[in-house]
Amino acid sequence: MVRRAHVTIAEIAKRAGVHPSTVSRALTPAPGTRLSNATTERIVAIAAELGYQPDQAAAALRTGRSGALGVIVPRLTDYVLARIYEGIDEAAQRAGYQTVVTNSNDDAALRLTKLDELLARRIEGVIVGDARLDGDDLAQTLDRKFIPHVLVNRRLRGHLSVTTDDVLGGKLAARHLLDLGITKPAVLAGPSYVSTCVERTHGFVGRFLSSGVDVDDDCVVESAPDAEGGYVAAGQLLDTHPEIEAIFAINDFAAIGAMGAAREHGRTPGRDIAVIGYNDIPLARHLPVPLTSVTSPMLQMGIEGANRLCQLLAGEHVESVRLPPTLSVRESTEGLRHPNESPVQQFG
Repeated sequence: MVRRAHVTIAEIAKRAGVHPSTVSRALTPAPGTRLSNATTERIVAIAAELGYQPDQAAAALRTGRSGALGVIVPRLTDYVLARIYEGIDEAAQRAGYQTVVTNSNDDAALRLTKLDELLARRIEGVIVGDARLDGDDLAQTLDRKFIPHVLVNRRLRGHLSVTTDDVLGGKLAARHLLDLGITKPAVLAGPSYVSTCVERTHGFVGRFLSSGVDVDDDCVVESAPDAEGGYVAAGQLLDTHPEIEAIFAINDFAAIGAMGAAREHGRTPGRDIAVIGYNDIPLARHLPVPLTSVTSPMLQMGIEGANRLCQLLAGEHVESVRLPPTLSVRESTEGLRHPNESPVQQFG
């Protein structure tokens, strides 16, 4: 049978010999709806045969609910954000919601435009993956309009969020380097408006300081959060501070760029300079020199973020959560270990 593009409830009702309202109750049952199983099964079978597809826009106008959650991320081409979104979509589908995702490119003005586009689609809540520390107009707009929302990946004071414990992640990286006897570390700290970058750097530097080892302010530099940014920033650091023994980068891509810069400066990652990344993307373990990295639970962040938004929409009390990171030690640091030293275990 050739399926028609727009099958209506009235056509199904005529075929089934019932009133259209009966079809509507069978296909979108509400609490308290009472139809016989035989009637419901017959209507559902006819709807399937005719190729009926619910008109989501009409349903949203009729009920005031779209069944959709909006998701705003800096860029979905980033592996970490894509993985988080997979978790969001998985949990949302289980809860009966669809997701609508849009990229902000971390542009402050574009974020508001993207939010308006989502609101025009009558989304019921928003998951925000691009919160900013430098004055977040989008977060303020969500508060002002009383739009339910949850932040993922990045945190912002006063807003419900699901993130990795990035301060702890920085400490894990620092502790590993201290165990290797490193006393001259450097940090590719990323953009200062991103909470993940600020907190990872804070945890790393603080752990060194608590061990009595100063981290030179000149050796903590902002960098673009990609391989090119890591390459440029690490190259400049090694030009001005050739004594650097280790580089901690706020994500794996920046760390990969730093490894390239180190090689161009005659340094071999894992042999005479240590390099640590963050997030532990799959590529990290398959590099020519496998990368030591702090593992963040990306998929779980997305799942927990969507779950909390659904709970918020259901009127439940919800609190923020920080998921624990672990450390995956590989050759980019392990090669610097003294033969008499015992290996560092993964820890959280």
